[in-house]
Amino acid sequence: MVHDVTHKPKTLPARILVGSMVLLSGSGMTIATNLLYNIVVARYLGTGGFGQATVVYTLLTLLSAVTLSFQIVSSKVVAQQSTPEGKAAVYRGFHRSAWACGLVVGLALLIFRGAIADYLNLPDSILVALLAIGAAFYVPLGPRRGYIQGTYGFRGLAINLVLEGAVRLGGSCFLILAGFGVRGVIAANAAATAAAYLAIAPKLAARIPNPLDFSDAFRETSQAGVFYAGQMLIGNCGIVMVNHFFPAHKAGLYAAVAMVGRVIFTMTSAVVNTTFPLVAGTSEEDRRDLRVITTALLLVLASGAGLALALCVAPSWVWTKLFGSSFEIAGRYNLSYLLALYALAIVIYSLSAVIITFEMSYKIANTSWVQLAFSGVLIAGIYRFHSSLREVIVVQLVLMIALFVFVAFPFLVNSLTDPKKLPLPGACRPVRLIRRLSEDEVIAEFLKSDFDGPAFRDYHQTMREIVAAPNFDDVGENAKRRALLFLRHLSLWKEIPAGTEWYEVEVNENELGSIRVFPRAQWRKLARGNYSITQVAVRMKTHSHILDAPFLSKIDSIGDELLHDHGARGAVIMIGLNGSEPLTVLDGNHRLMAAMLVSPQCIKKLKFVCGISPHMRECCWYDTNLGTLFRYAKNVMAHALRNPEAELMRLLQQPEPL
Repeated sequence: MVHDVTHKPKTLPARILVGSMVLLSGSGMTIATNLLYNIVVARYLGTGGFGQATVVYTLLTLLSAVTLSFQIVSSKVVAQQSTPEGKAAVYRGFHRSAWACGLVVGLALLIFRGAIADYLNLPDSILVALLAIGAAFYVPLGPRRGYIQGTYGFRGLAINLVLEGAVRLGGSCFLILAGFGVRGVIAANAAATAAAYLAIAPKLAARIPNPLDFSDAFRETSQAGVFYAGQMLIGNCGIVMVNHFFPAHKAGLYAAVAMVGRVIFTMTSAVVNTTFPLVAGTSEEDRRDLRVITTALLLVLASGAGLALALCVAPSWVWTKLFGSSFEIAGRYNLSYLLALYALAIVIYSLSAVIITFEMSYKIANTSWVQLAFSGVLIAGIYRFHSSLREVIVVQLVLMIALFVFVAFPFLVNSLTDPKKLPLPGACRPVRLIRRLSEDEVIAEFLKSDFDGPAFRDYHQTMREIVAAPNFDDVGENAKRRALLFLRHLSLWKEIPAGTEWYEVEVNENELGSIRVFPRAQWRKLARGNYSITQVAVRMKTHSHILDAPFLSKIDSIGDELLHDHGARGAVIMIGLNGSEPLTVLDGNHRLMAAMLVSPQCIKKLKFVCGISPHMRECCWYDTNLGTLFRYAKNVMAHALRNPEAELMRLLQQPEPL
């Protein structure tokens, strides 16, 4: 397979731009073809027939949640394989599974064709039977397109999309003129999916065992299924519900409005289909460049907003000329108004979809579940508010704005606060493990650095001895120190994954750049998105004027202690996935920064402790994203009724053992 856009070395944003332009050009032809298809069907079949044909096609679009799940996962996994044989092997696995799934879907449609036709007020269940044939081919079309997409064959993918639209248009025109009406239109749609499937058969390398683990494939496919289930419900539930609640004439009008959504979805898909495999197949350092996601968002915003503006200023007579006089709506809320309002809702949603799929390209994204939840709220909202077509569209607009806020805000927080994760070359490790520590020892180190603070003022006399000279063999002492720590740091400590292994470590001074400051408070202001301790130290030296005086005074005071060998209170406590990847300082940011600013030799005067867990990405102190913030909020609520002070008082009142 010859790559269309990667034959020359380019930056990732440039490759996304070029690939998107290729697919957008193909999408432009597809949009023109589909627009002509809608005009032909609307003019020849009227509002009633157009609404029936559209709602049946909408069922196929809803089923595309399955098709697109196979496509996007195939493209991601294919892009991640380094050899042609590996790419072919994972494609074959997905293709077999897609055929099995397609046959099941087609059979289910045949069995329930009568019930589906009754619910949608269709005149003939044969329409659903014809749809079943198209669905059987449509699902396995997903991995075929995914393979082309994953090998960056964007030109071939664009041609296939145009072919599908051309067969749909040509077949519909021929069968309508032959007198088959709505049946002919649905038959043409089924034929278009079959033609697209047969035309894109890939040339594959020799067979090897599938390198993809079944559990990984299941997780990826499930993630994609959740995303596309939400997307298809958001994009198409309105058509189904309007067809159920409104008479055929108004359903046909809404079908014309919803056509705009399909146009914008087509343009969005061009950007997503380019961005997804390129991001999946590139390094973490490249994809964390904010220009990557910004390029994709601007492409969607520019194309979608341009279309929405054109619809807003277009006079009403344009639509009656195109679709026919039966599509005229009198009054303030005419067809142009409804089209522009709906276009705005879809543009906002499309921005959310780009962010979600961007995250999906390199991890399991929890935002897919957020979108699915919003699709359920949308259905409930339309069930509650559907007095007019305008009200149905306003419900969608309001909820799409809310969805964008829910998706974009955590992503922005993560991009600006989560440290740049720099890859570590070869055997370079930021720390060397010295000895294993118990959790009780780590708690004691934590308290040594914090005990003189005002939060523990009431316990300075009664507990100073067990903090300064801990006896870890004394179970009672350990319980008291734990309760004392929880007075101030319960929510912080409970975020650390269960089973975390603690070690005393020695820091590799040549790899200090792989240690990150805690991404909160003043450190966020200093870091500007790059939390590497070395980069923050540079900014500390050159931008100290942006910091508060108490913060600077604290750093200077600790620096004086280190410089005059007065030592530092407690260990610098870090957390990470393992000893080879970047670490985040949980406690001791000021001490470590002071040592770096005074003299690199002062770093040797500090004691370092590190907590290691393969589940550390679940901790919001290590990786801030929507999922970890949700977990943090859930844990805070779970421990809200806990009273550490009462626990400590109870322990202090217990008599000492004889």
